[in-house]
Amino acid sequence: MHPEMNESKIIRRFHKACADYGLIADGDHILIGLSGGKDSLALVELLGRRAKIYKPRFTVTALHVRVKERAYQTDMSYLENFCREAGVPLLVRDVEIGESYSGLTGKAGPANPCFLCSWYRRKELFNVAQEIGCNKIALGHHRDDVVQTLLMNLIYQGAVAAMPPKLKMDKMPIELIRPLYLIDEEDLIAYASERNYRKQVKLCPFEHVSSREKVKDLLAQIKALNPEAMDSIYGAIHNIKENYL
Repeated sequence: MHPEMNESKIIRRFHKACADYGLIADGDHILIGLSGGKDSLALVELLGRRAKIYKPRFTVTALHVRVKERAYQTDMSYLENFCREAGVPLLVRDVEIGESYSGLTGKAGPANPCFLCSWYRRKELFNVAQEIGCNKIALGHHRDDVVQTLLMNLIYQGAVAAMPPKLKMDKMPIELIRPLYLIDEEDLIAYASERNYRKQVKLCPFEHVSSREKVKDLLAQIKALNPEAMDSIYGAIHNIKENYL
């Protein structure tokens, strides 16, 4: 696909998700979880651009969380410049998992290191959101993530459940929103290449051994059987009566 056509497709689906699911409203202060990967970079760029439009009026802040126990690093000067060009303020926080890091130490707690890393990052997102007065947190999950989560819940949890485009938290006045919900990963990969997004300096040591990566490989096999499998599975999600994690 021509770069301009792909960009137009991404922007169109981004705006459609925001409109169809009511993701943005006047007066919102949205905190973006910025990992430094292509999805979160696209989210910063798209929301930063959208915030410049007159209506609805909202503000955006990005947060990059660094976990001490993780070996990978992100070029902070690049993230700072990227956010500056997008017109999005950037905050950086460091967290330490410590002795609860059972993925490698074998101490009490969840054995999955990806779960712990994600949990501490998410916890810091909620802490900062409340600290600076954000009412929404934007995550960079795309359509492939939605389908993979459904398969993961079926395989590992025995539950028919998928991540929703918007989720209101019970214990705090914050909503999770996913503005990339309707966008395919392959389109985001092409967009990242077109926009010359810079990759992380070092990758997570568990990136290619996680349960999600295994399900991603499984989905590739399913798509080999039926190239339209993604559309079929995604369509089935809308038939789920309770599609919350």
